[in-house]
Amino acid sequence: MATVAGLTGLSRIAGFTRDILTASILGAGPVADAFFVALKLPNLFRRITAEGAFSVSFVPLYSEALEKEGSGRADAFASNAFAVMLWCLLAITMGAMLVMPWIIHGIAPGFYGDEARYPLAIEFSRVTFPYLLFMSLAALMGGVLNAHERFAPFAMAPIFFNLCLITALLLSGKFETPGHALSWGVFTAGILQCTLLYISIRRARVRLRLVRPHFNSRIKRLFKLMGPGVIGAGVMHLNLFADMIIASLLATGSISYLYYADRLNQLPLGMVGIAVGTALLPMMSKAFATKDTKVANHLFNRALEVCTLLALPCAIGLFMVSFPVIVTLFRHGAFSFEDAAMTAFVLTAYALGMPAYIAVKVYSTAYWSKQDTVTPVKASVVSTLFNIGISLYLVLGAKVGVVGIAAGTAMAGWLQISLLARGLKGAAETRLDARFKKAFIRILLACSLMAGYLYFAKKPLLDIYLEDSDQFLQIGGLVILIGGGAIVYGLVILITGVVKAGDFRKMFERKQL
Repeated sequence: MATVAGLTGLSRIAGFTRDILTASILGAGPVADAFFVALKLPNLFRRITAEGAFSVSFVPLYSEALEKEGSGRADAFASNAFAVMLWCLLAITMGAMLVMPWIIHGIAPGFYGDEARYPLAIEFSRVTFPYLLFMSLAALMGGVLNAHERFAPFAMAPIFFNLCLITALLLSGKFETPGHALSWGVFTAGILQCTLLYISIRRARVRLRLVRPHFNSRIKRLFKLMGPGVIGAGVMHLNLFADMIIASLLATGSISYLYYADRLNQLPLGMVGIAVGTALLPMMSKAFATKDTKVANHLFNRALEVCTLLALPCAIGLFMVSFPVIVTLFRHGAFSFEDAAMTAFVLTAYALGMPAYIAVKVYSTAYWSKQDTVTPVKASVVSTLFNIGISLYLVLGAKVGVVGIAAGTAMAGWLQISLLARGLKGAAETRLDARFKKAFIRILLACSLMAGYLYFAKKPLLDIYLEDSDQFLQIGGLVILIGGGAIVYGLVILITGVVKAGDFRKMFERKQL
């Protein structure tokens, strides 16, 4: 978890640099809206097919084969799965590029008839869509490495993505628009990330070969597990499509506000939620395969404890200081004060659902580890339908604008985690232990004291964010707010014994093999 979270943190830093440049050069106009649709399209399918349904189905099967049959049989299964994925995704990619005008019409209906956004979204999407193929193959190789407890290469891959887009922005003057430069940056990033994972596979001495695809019993089992997984991941990520469709009907810039706010929202989701899920899945899969209930329960509780320890203060921090953060990071160049204010409102709403979405990673992993991909689907379907309904009501009925989309997403996250927790009620592997319950109460106390500090510290600093103040003053204000809040929270956590100094030493101790 520390490895994945650390590298994800470096990726997010590079991502923030990218977003600051993007906001300054691209702004929140029609070209930005078109590019963000083109960026979301392959990423959405990648999360559904590769990092969603495929990974959660493939990793437990590969881990089981590795544990029971040895590396030879496991690598043969991985090679066959690689071949099947390659040919399937080649066909999907080529087909999607041909019918891209209809796809854009479907996912961003508000673009249709727009002389700027519609043709640009089609053009950009045809360049970015092959990213799906490259990153899906990278995800398979990353799953293999994770099963061997080599978490660094796949966690490092997003750093290359951000560096490619930063380079594209710096060279944007050589392209027709910055959107064109960024689209080709996405394409290049896919190739580089896939190459990085292939080199890592070779260095790990995993025998992954390009073979003729065979639909044997193991591949059929994989597809059987993927079936509900595709539905579940698809329904869950339908939230993103629903957000984009509804936002495309609002004023120009709404999609961009959602994008910039979600980038900040994704920082703790990536560093905590994804890191926990990535590390937990192969470990819990092995515990379930060997029927070691005690180990599975310990892994589940400690993962949930770490999520609570980090997610709650992140959510409260972003909720209370969203405006200073957005102004400091993005209020430059083409990104106006009005853009910053709207993005801050959206981020405030997103932050309300952050702890739920991070906890979903832990609870979903428990289901996937025991090869149950059906139950999470039911929770995803219910929460997604709720999300679409409540978002439509807030945007069209209550007339709260783009903020209603983020608020609907947050409420849907809490519904989803409640359904997942209810489904695991009574299971020995996921029963909450006494250590977690004690830690949870102390974490709530620390969060309350941190929130009090932020409330009183923000008042005298607010003026420097309401004016075009010197950026060094704004950065200094953030240091006082975020740094001070972190100190208050950290001291309470240490004093109450939630975290001990020895825990940090253990975190960085390497296992002797």
